[in-house]
Parts: sequence; C-alpha cells; structure tokens
Amino acid sequence: MMKKIFYISDFFKSDVRNGGAEIVDDILLNYFRQDGFEVVAFKNQELTENHIKLYRKSGFHFLVSNFTLMSDSVSDELVKVPNSYSIMEHDHKYVMTRDPAQYKDFLAPESDIVNREIYENAKYIFAQSKIQAECIKKNLKIDHVINLGMSLWTDEQLNIIESNLENPKADAAALLNSSNPTKNTMETIDHCNVKKIKYNLIGSMDYATFIKQLSEHSSYVFIPAVLESFNRVIVEARMLNCKILSTSWNGCISEPWFPKYKGKELIEFVREQRTRVYNDIKSAILKKTNLIERVCQSNVTVILNAYRRPYNLKMQIEAIRNQTIPPKQIWLWINKHQDNDGFDFDSLNVDRIFHNDYNWKFYGRFAAALLADTEYVALYDDDTIPGSQWHENCLQTMGTHEGILGSAGIILKSKEYINHDRCGWPTQNNDITEVDLVGHSWFFKREWLRYLWQEKPTTWDNGEDIQFAFMAKIHGGISTYCPAHPPDNKELHGSILGNELGIDDKATSTNSSVSHEQFFSQRDICVQAGLKKGWKTVKDIK
Repeated sequence: MMKKIFYISDFFKSDVRNGGAEIVDDILLNYFRQDGFEVVAFKNQELTENHIKLYRKSGFHFLVSNFTLMSDSVSDELVKVPNSYSIMEHDHKYVMTRDPAQYKDFLAPESDIVNREIYENAKYIFAQSKIQAECIKKNLKIDHVINLGMSLWTDEQLNIIESNLENPKADAAALLNSSNPTKNTMETIDHCNVKKIKYNLIGSMDYATFIKQLSEHSSYVFIPAVLESFNRVIVEARMLNCKILSTSWNGCISEPWFPKYKGKELIEFVREQRTRVYNDIKSAILKKTNLIERVCQSNVTVILNAYRRPYNLKMQIEAIRNQTIPPKQIWLWINKHQDNDGFDFDSLNVDRIFHNDYNWKFYGRFAAALLADTEYVALYDDDTIPGSQWHENCLQTMGTHEGILGSAGIILKSKEYINHDRCGWPTQNNDITEVDLVGHSWFFKREWLRYLWQEKPTTWDNGEDIQFAFMAKIHGGISTYCPAHPPDNKELHGSILGNELGIDDKATSTNSSVSHEQFFSQRDICVQAGLKKGWKTVKDIK
C-alpha cells in the first residue's frame, strides 16, 4: 500500500479544541504527515460517496474516527470494499445506547447492535484500552481489533502537566463539574457526601487552568455512569500524583501500566508511548498478511471452462487449489466438443461439473457464475494457469481499484479492436493499469453479473469480455483494471504459461473453424456497439 491516508471524523481539533477524540486524531494526523504520508482529512458533513470512490482509486486507506454524522450513502460505499478502511474507535458506536455497561457482562442483545457492517468490513478497529477492545470483540464476535492501550497527549499538554507537579495540594478531592450526563457529576457528589469526602468542583475550557485546578487536590473522584473507553482525566490526575477514587468502568484502569506508574514516571511513559501507538497503527494499516486472512472469509468461486483443451485442467486445478487465497469451490463448465470425448472429467478435483450437450461458447460459464454464493467469482480460459498469488493480487487490487480485473488487459486505440495496446502477462506491467477490457481470466464481484445480462449481446459468438466491460461501465460505473504483473514475481501473474498454452490451433482466434478476419470483425462489431451506447474508453474513442 502506498503511504496515503484519508482521515474521516465528525469534527477535528479546529472545531472542538479540548475534545479528547479530536486531540488524539490531531496527533495522529501530524504523525502521518511527519512520516511522509499524503494526508487528506474530511468531516462527515462534507463527505460524499464520490469522495470515497475517487480516493480509493487513488490508493488511499481510509481511517475513520467518530462517524455519527456519516451519511448512509458514504457508509454504504465504504463497506463495499472490505479492508480498504480502518476505524479509530473512541467509544462504543456498535451498540444502540453507546454504553455496554447497561447490559449484563457488557454484552448487548443482538437487537441493540448497530453499525455492524462498518465494523465487520474494516481492516482493523483500534481500541484505546483492554476493556474497550474486549467489549468490541464480544459484542460483534470479531477478532480484527487492536488494543492500543493508550490515549495521546500533545507535548504542550504534557509540559503543562509537568509544570504543575509541585503545586501544593489541599486536603480535598477534585470532582469534575460537568453538565454532560455521561460524566455523572450529581451521583459523584452524592458518593462523596455519603463517604464524607471533602470535595471541590473544578472545570474550565482552558486546559492549563483545568490542570492547575486538578493539581491542587490530593485526590480525584469520578463515579462513571457509562463504560469509559479510556478516561483521560483519570490519567491526568495520576500524572499529577492525585489519588484516584473510582470504579473499574474506566478503560485506562484495565491497562497493566496504570498501577505501575504515576507522577513524573507516568508523564514520561505517556510521552514515549505516542510513537509506539502511531507505529502500531501504521504497521497494521500497511500490513498485507492480515488482509489475506480476512478476505478469505469473503470467499471466491472459480469457474473453469473445458472445450478443446481438457488436458490442461489438472494443471489449472492444482494451481488454483494452491493459491495463497484458495477458492471456496471450483466449478467446471464443459462445452460440447469431440476433443472432450473419452476424457474422465469426474476424476478431477472439482466441486461441481456442468455437462453440456451443446457448445454454449463464451457466455455459458458466465451464466453458471450467477449460481455462485460467494462475494467474488474468478473465471479462467482453458489456457490460463495462474501464479500462486494471483487471487491475493486481485483482492489487494480490489482494495484500491475496485473493478473487473483480469490477467490480460486491452486498451483500445480506435474503433477497430485489433488496434490496441496490451498489459498484464503479455507485457508485465509494474503498476495497476486501467484498461477497457480484460481477457484470459476475470476476477469480479458476483453481483456485477447483472450488468452483463442486462441487455442481449450483439452476438453470442464472441465478445463476452467486451460486453461485460462496457455494460458494467455504462450501467454500474465500474471500471476495468489489470493488476500489477511485475517481471520479477510471476507468482502474482494471472497467467504464467500464456505464451506456451495459448498459441496452438485450438485457439478460437486462430483455428480453422473461424477465420482470423472473421474473429476480429466480430469483435469490431462488439466494440462499436459499446461505443454507440456511450461507453467511455480509457482513450475516450469517438
């Protein structure tokens, strides 16, 4: 992944100066910028689904902070590409009440779980404390949660805290004077009265003033009304050597370092932890191995085609079974031809076989794909043997360039099909390349098949690759890409034996039953049909 971050939140520090979430987000934004990341920040009120589409195609990873003001259309667009975003969780937006403490054992009933899809499809969810991370995992039944184990403070804030360390302390407790019901001021006062604890109410919008007030008390009392994800004020009080009188409903207290450090030691520990927290986030976002593990859950159905080269099937199946992301199932579509007579298809290691007494040519296998129950479908021509990381390459590409993917890309240069440039295994492109259509293999979301079948093709004899590309582009706004095929790593290639297996006399473009001239004439007609319908090609051919 390129070093590009698109940061999303309801508000930023310029909007809410002393908000804990906004401070943490601002610190992280500065770390990303200092580390050479290209950073874009957007408030949810200004964000549209088109922003998501545009910046996803440009290789940005979305880091979502508070999202209560995110529109449904933006949320729907985000979840379309699992692992293309991560969540910086500041509270508990996965439960209707925003407070797991309202439920026994912090476990909400299924009816009170909200925003499930955005959490499930995130690459990672970053929690601030152990208890917060455990609540997320338990309620959503997911594992991709990372406990950062810390909140973040600026140098200015830590310097203010340190400058107040030696202030004399009154024999009284500090209580947070807040009108926010989650801060539970009235019940905390009642607790102090019952326990006969002398107290003073403190509070100020000015951070330096607030810290000075807090430092002048021997203790800090806080009886939370909700499960606090972290609770920054408790940590600030402990940095000021105040005694803490509270409950276990504070995330910071669940951390192993909390009873270990206080005063100057805690200040230095918090200061040092900022780099560690940032590196944990950065490493997770850039990490590829977990992406592989998680997209496996989406699953892929592979459909192979048998027409005149059944002897390639065992090699194809072995290569596909040995993918770093193996398919859920392999299906075999057999078009009738005498070259298949006597071949033992039932001995192959496939999960389903479609035996046809007719040659359905190119479109039949795409009809079979409609029956798949997986998110993704991969189709292979009978001369295509993928490298072991081809599925992985496709799914990684989907994360930044969602579209129809293939192992041989075509960029048209005119209305005549033969006049084109190629990429993929024939030319070995180093970068993901937008193309007009792909062939030899296809990797796509099953739901996109509706575009292929939305209109009757110009001809059933040819051009299914062209038809799929322009129908998806016109009706679904879905582009077509050729994933990177680096020369130094053929395991990422969609075809490793294309030159060896695809040039015999059984190839449709060269065999005696269809003249070379006829083959390309049919494809010209398909291209021109797409252009007439408004197909916008890479070179925008008129």
